[in-house]
Amino acid sequence: MTPLLFLPGMMCDARLFAPQIAALSAHRAVMACPAGAHDSMQALAAEVLAHAPPRFALAGLSMGGILAMEVLRQAPGRIAGLALMDTNPLAELDEVKARRAPQIAAVRQGGLADVMRGQMIPNYLHAPDPDGPIAGLCLDMALNLGPQVFVNQSVALRDRPDQTQVLRDYQGPTLILCGESDRLCPVARHRLMQDLMPQAALQVVPDAGHLPVLEQPEHVTALLRRWLEEI
Repeated sequence: MTPLLFLPGMMCDARLFAPQIAALSAHRAVMACPAGAHDSMQALAAEVLAHAPPRFALAGLSMGGILAMEVLRQAPGRIAGLALMDTNPLAELDEVKARRAPQIAAVRQGGLADVMRGQMIPNYLHAPDPDGPIAGLCLDMALNLGPQVFVNQSVALRDRPDQTQVLRDYQGPTLILCGESDRLCPVARHRLMQDLMPQAALQVVPDAGHLPVLEQPEHVTALLRRWLEEI
């Protein structure tokens, strides 16, 4: 059975995929790889590949999806199947880049919790709930990872390359998934990815925003299970 490797989003750890890992690990090796030790997608992807199985299915959400595309660029022959969730194949827009420096400065001055609560987490959910369990988990994951990971990931996202040609070139089984109300990586970005990858199945998850893996875990797990059956 082909192993499955999850790549979490920015300032998230394996707990982002806890429902999926619990459900899918009964039948295959399932792992999640942290991504915060370097400040470029190229270096982060090289580290993932250094620790990954020889051939594996790859699933990434948000920054994890962006990183998955760089892993695919570096080692297409090792990727048995690809799941891109709530993510973006394009280089970062200038207006988004402009927000990075103030965020990095605030985090370096001890404001990680404030940046996460005030600027990041409110954009994650279909129905914002600042005191709810998902928001609490997101804050806890971020604080456990710490300020340097925030800085590294911010720079890596800011300087990332466009990966549209990488997606065009990939022919393996592909799932493209997003929450219907994702404000950070809207449905239009996922339709673009489907246009680049005619073999891909596009699934839009209702009643979910940027984190359908936590907002609608059973629905997402079923979609991932169907994708894995092709691999």
